[in-house]
Amino acid sequence: MKSEERIKVGISIGDLNGIGSEIILKTFEDARMLELCTPVIFGSTKVMSFQKKLLKLDVIYQGIDRADNAVHGKFNVVNVWKETPNIEPGKETEEGGKYALLSLKAAVEALKKEEVDVLVTAPINKHNIQSDDFKFPGHTDYLAKELEGDALMFMVTDDLRVGLLTDHVPVKDVADHITPELIRKKVTIIHDSLLKDFRIRRPKIAVLGINPHSGDQGVIGKEDDEVMRPTLQKLHEEGMLVYGPYSADSFFGSGAYKQFDAVVAAYHDQGLIPFKTLSFGNGVNYTAGLSRVRTSPDHGTAFDMAGKGKADHHSFKEAVFTAMQVFRSREEYKEITANPLQKAKGKL
Repeated sequence: MKSEERIKVGISIGDLNGIGSEIILKTFEDARMLELCTPVIFGSTKVMSFQKKLLKLDVIYQGIDRADNAVHGKFNVVNVWKETPNIEPGKETEEGGKYALLSLKAAVEALKKEEVDVLVTAPINKHNIQSDDFKFPGHTDYLAKELEGDALMFMVTDDLRVGLLTDHVPVKDVADHITPELIRKKVTIIHDSLLKDFRIRRPKIAVLGINPHSGDQGVIGKEDDEVMRPTLQKLHEEGMLVYGPYSADSFFGSGAYKQFDAVVAAYHDQGLIPFKTLSFGNGVNYTAGLSRVRTSPDHGTAFDMAGKGKADHHSFKEAVFTAMQVFRSREEYKEITANPLQKAKGKL
């Protein structure tokens, strides 16, 4: 069974001028990580050499030409390009975006071909990566196009999981985007992910209201009563343990989130501000709903600390662990559902 073998973790390098290389190197400076997985970084040995010297990190890497040539027990670097990029830590440059995209495209292609088992992406800059080949607000939308399925941003830690109905949408447009069809689709993706990816047999999901106090019975907006509440009621009647809409202002501070396996926020900041406040830099951005497993740290390029050796790598390390755990969960789910006897015994 593949889940019992060493998982090949494909890693895109992110913006060369951000902290991507640093958090990758710091994660695998711990040799014990190589006993748990086989890292395959898509970039170049020249970039790794530059970053190792700049950051004074002790990581031995193995240069390879293809991901399927990765050596177990080694820190593998696929040479996606041969030239030497101009690296300027802390600066947003066109070159930084160009090579971030080259790395991402190579990593996704290897994932499609099953040359790697999972993908962990280091942070990109959403502005300088824009090009004819990348016209997306971020990784999630790009991956939705490249990989089968409906991508959904799902922020996770051991005791908190937050999904979004809308992600990179201007606040003024949020209410117009939230329809019964969108609510049903997103909540179903989260429900299925909790079941297959996180081994939760009967997922219990809370959904936050769109307006302050969930509209206060129409006083502060009618969307919660006219769109959100009836849709959630139908899902509940169909057998899904979904509840809400809950007033968002007190939901996290009161600890109410602890009663649920996941929380669905109406828009980006409604969910990510409390998540990042509670996760203390150990959160993981998981893209639910895809045919392949992809995770990333819960932060950006952090240009302000790039090249200084001060970046905290724990969120990236957790992203690697989460990718492996989800991969194993999916493999086990496939085996259990394919074996009626195991399913009958209640292992699912």
